[in-house]
Amino acid sequence: MVSLYLGRSELESESINTRYLHIQLLPSSFDAAGRANAAQRLTCFVIDDRVTVDAGSIGIALNEAQRRTIRDVVVTHPHMDHIASLPIFVDDLFGELRQPVRIHATSEVIELLKADVFNDTVYPKFDELKNEHGPVMEYVPFSLGQEFQIAHLKLTAIAVNHIVPTVGLLVSDGKATVAFSSDTAETEELSRVVNHARHLDALFIEASFPDAMEALAKASKHLTPSMLRAELNKLNHNGMDILAVHLKPAYREKVIQELNELGIEKLRVMEPGRIYKW
Repeated sequence: MVSLYLGRSELESESINTRYLHIQLLPSSFDAAGRANAAQRLTCFVIDDRVTVDAGSIGIALNEAQRRTIRDVVVTHPHMDHIASLPIFVDDLFGELRQPVRIHATSEVIELLKADVFNDTVYPKFDELKNEHGPVMEYVPFSLGQEFQIAHLKLTAIAVNHIVPTVGLLVSDGKATVAFSSDTAETEELSRVVNHARHLDALFIEASFPDAMEALAKASKHLTPSMLRAELNKLNHNGMDILAVHLKPAYREKVIQELNELGIEKLRVMEPGRIYKW
């Protein structure tokens, strides 16, 4: 893996033969001067400035170029930290959209979004509205275990073990393949699907609480560093990059310490705002 900060012009200048898969965890916390910091309160991964996995900070942290190119959002589950500013994103773009924002999710999650978010009470039913160019938002359901395509990416959704319907994802651009655990506790299906992949370049896996809070982690169906290690032991891929995400800000430093103490090669905490490429 190479990880670095890249501007939009640098991304566009890469030839098709040297094109990498770029993934960025959008910042979601800012200081009084408006500078992003490392605390991750919302979750939104940007892939190749084209597709996002979840949408927690999509409405507050995209740059202008990304606002013009991102029209596909994969929602892994309907918890607020994963969808918080999705309505704001669609609302901000309403008048200028020439194609709808497409919300990709399981049918179960789509029904929850319709009932609890885009319901004409919390926010308008954008899937029923149009601007002068046409519809502004549409739902696109996908099924568990069946590969589907968004833009240049092929994805497979995997049921994971969380307190609401949630999917992990296997994502490939044909050259690189990565997996997202999403929010989960111990889970078998993720490792089964990932182990059947020809190769895996990176795994984005949650580590929410320190080991001393294992009881809370299990009750809320999240992982601690020790639980993360047990999940990694189920995988047969060697040499992949492992990016820990979803660290609760109140326990961030302790979780980082415990992750480092695991001594796992290529395990790092993902930095919000940084662009990673494979």
